[in-house]
Amino acid sequence: MKNKILMLSGLVLLGTLSCTKLDQKLQSSILIDPNAGTIPAASAVLNGTYNDMNDLIHGVGGLLNLECNTSDESLVPTRGGDWDDNGDWRVMHQHAWSATRGAIVGAFNTLGKTSSDALSTLAYSPTPVQADEANFLLSLAQFYYLDLFGQVPYREQSKFNSIDPAPVYQPKEAVDAIAARLNGIITRNILPNNKGRANVNAAKFLLMKLLLNKGAFLNKTTPSFDNADMTQVVTLGTQLMSAGYSLNTKYFNNFGPNNATTSTEAIWAWPNDGSSSIGGINAGSTNQRWMNTFHYNSWDQPSVVGSAGWNGFSTVADFYNMFEGHGDGTPATVIDTTKDQRIGGRFFAGVTDVSGVRPGLLAGQQFNANGTKQKDRQGRDLAFTPAVNAVETDATTLERTGVRVIKYPPDYANYNGGNQRNQFQIFRYADVVLMVAEAKMRQSTPDAAGALVLVNQLRTIRGATPWTTITMVDAANVSNPNTLLAERGREMYWENWRRQDLIRFGVFLKPWALKTSTDAKNLVFPIPSDQLIANPNLKQNAGY
Repeated sequence: MKNKILMLSGLVLLGTLSCTKLDQKLQSSILIDPNAGTIPAASAVLNGTYNDMNDLIHGVGGLLNLECNTSDESLVPTRGGDWDDNGDWRVMHQHAWSATRGAIVGAFNTLGKTSSDALSTLAYSPTPVQADEANFLLSLAQFYYLDLFGQVPYREQSKFNSIDPAPVYQPKEAVDAIAARLNGIITRNILPNNKGRANVNAAKFLLMKLLLNKGAFLNKTTPSFDNADMTQVVTLGTQLMSAGYSLNTKYFNNFGPNNATTSTEAIWAWPNDGSSSIGGINAGSTNQRWMNTFHYNSWDQPSVVGSAGWNGFSTVADFYNMFEGHGDGTPATVIDTTKDQRIGGRFFAGVTDVSGVRPGLLAGQQFNANGTKQKDRQGRDLAFTPAVNAVETDATTLERTGVRVIKYPPDYANYNGGNQRNQFQIFRYADVVLMVAEAKMRQSTPDAAGALVLVNQLRTIRGATPWTTITMVDAANVSNPNTLLAERGREMYWENWRRQDLIRFGVFLKPWALKTSTDAKNLVFPIPSDQLIANPNLKQNAGY
């Protein structure tokens, strides 16, 4: 009898389908016969593991929805009949989701598929480098399981093809397992320094995130921070500060179409280069990060720009007001260098001279490249207002409410169709600086002076006024601009970290624009209903 390996999808491999017969049909499984020479190379399965995460990282319905729309930095208002989708977007900001919401179900499934394929890679005799890449991606998937759901279904490598229900790590077990795996990658130190794939510095970054959030993972309602963990965050961050990265003097160079060469901050970035596949990793749709927020008429250069935007995602006035200066629509012929770079309003070559767009937070009148006012579809001046409602019903204003966010300057050579060259920043050096500053403040003997030096280095290079003191958070006013939490918001907005930050700083349940105080159950998402049926080792999170 031929020796067969059952290679299963993420759902099956992690035991979330309670199969009891080997001959039961499994829709997404593949039977592989090694004697017939059909085992895929480890490299192919490894690249598939990267690709599993593609849409979760890039897509508007992935981490942007789960980590940003659930926070104070992003809102998708319903505009007349647009962007309602049975409330899918609105409920995320208002913390009114359920276990059947598509974004929650999709994320759980994606993380299972990623874990599955990482373990499959390890089963196919990978090289040591491939094995450490797979271990890194497995750690990343488990990190997000822990962050989003507070439970981590897992398999031991020796049982990767079991069809029994998967065991489930509770938070402490998960933290310990992920830390051990990442420390192994760091100790072996064999991964090439390739920012487009898993690398040792990315492992150090992820370990910093794990340790910094450990207190919140173990007790989301009342996080505490172990001094040894904070010391290790500082140590790892100090190593990365000596690894050749630097804060970019031009903030949006980290995100533009040429950021493969212009970014000085990329620790791990999705390696988009304009082609459909890069070393087996599929191109990601970075254009979703500008199409989702641009107005329908953006911009009036159809021969260059292609189709218009989707007029959906915005930020709210309170978040916008945390920035020094303002991001109103200055005509493209004027270069404004008087404000914090991160709010935008500055000329960006290849973008502003093509469409008039000045990357950053778009508020006020918008202009095309010739300095002519943009119009909405009713012919009114296209002037974005900070004021916005969760449901917009006034036909005279609903297209123009809400500050728009252009974090990634558009690649006009590949605006809508094609493959954008903007490399998506997954782990970025500025975050290291802020994590070290935070860890210094959370040590048993806080190093406020050291933290202040780091934060002021960042603020100075971004064009913001240096601080004289540092405060962690204002629990009574989440939008207080003079806190480290606010600085993280200004630097890292729409990079898929804000929900996690708000939980760690203890204010995720506080009221903010268009959200009232919410229940502690919302500190994690519910386990999708079908997963509970399939895997009895999963337990529904409290309150759902």
